Amino acid sequence: MAAADNANAAPVRKRRAEARRSERTPSGGWRTIAAKELADHLTSTRFFVLLIVVGLLAVLPMIFASADMNAQANSASGASSPFLLLFTYGSPSFGGYPMVTFVYLLVPLVGVAFGFDGINSERSSGTLSRLLAQPIHRDDVVNGKFVAGIAVIALLLAMLILVVTGIGILRLGIVPDVEQAARVIIWFLATVLYASVWLAFALLISTVVRSTATSALAGFGVWIGFTLFGSFLLPIIGQFLFPVDTSGTLSTAVASSIPQQLFLHLSPATLYQDIVKVVLNPQAGATDVFITSANQVVAGQQQIPGLLSLDQSLLIVWPQIVALTALTVLLFAISYVLFLRQEVRA
Repeated sequence: MAAADNANAAPVRKRRAEARRSERTPSGGWRTIAAKELADHLTSTRFFVLLIVVGLLAVLPMIFASADMNAQANSASGASSPFLLLFTYGSPSFGGYPMVTFVYLLVPLVGVAFGFDGINSERSSGTLSRLLAQPIHRDDVVNGKFVAGIAVIALLLAMLILVVTGIGILRLGIVPDVEQAARVIIWFLATVLYASVWLAFALLISTVVRSTATSALAGFGVWIGFTLFGSFLLPIIGQFLFPVDTSGTLSTAVASSIPQQLFLHLSPATLYQDIVKVVLNPQAGATDVFITSANQVVAGQQQIPGLLSLDQSLLIVWPQIVALTALTVLLFAISYVLFLRQEVRA
């Protein structure tokens, strides 16, 4: 009898387990939203306009730089990393601005452009309530939009770097070695991380501010403030808040300058500039970058003789990479929590 009861109960338990599984919210909803958002981004006018603007302002400096390098073939061929000069050399014919300068200025614009209306556009159009009525988790919405934004930014930057690399090889005939290619890849990943900070910030504004126009003004205003005015405003504020003691010894002056340097490195633009200086310029002199050991921090004065190997460059900029990652996680976490706590009405 007991065996028969167990045999009869087994199908019942199986049906109950299948019913519970069918009632669960399907996992992977963020992938569906990310795929839909990515398709919308890639077919939008915004993507093509940004691609043209960023492409022109990045390719033109490289063309002028390659022309100068062709005219000075002997000195260019004697450089330690001639291929990296395509990204870091600024031609006098183009105002002396290298490609990395325009990337530094325009990448935040790209991050803000793909995130400032991520949530409030759905709310204002009335589609957010219908989206949350689907069998997906609520956090899948913000996760999917953030992943789609990173994916489209990474695709845009990858296309840009491949075009610059191809044109540079054709015009100069210089093929990068393994280390130079690795440095370009690391710079690409750091640039995507830098853009992710601004994407997370734009998504935060989109979550807090209900008007897309207001969030756009706030996002682009902060971008202009940090990238255009922050380079000379932040040092002035830092000197006022954390003055350097120059009356004592050199070690005292260096120690008193640490709070000021830490304040300046609160800006993601400063962190990204430090990474670019070291990763794309292995030649002597990782200046304006913190060199940390077990018992001291030296800022801005020490020159490193010789060439930096790839692992040495990564060791120097690792604090900057960690700081950019922490900023991205912090901004995204705030927008994530705020979105989950907001009330959504039909």
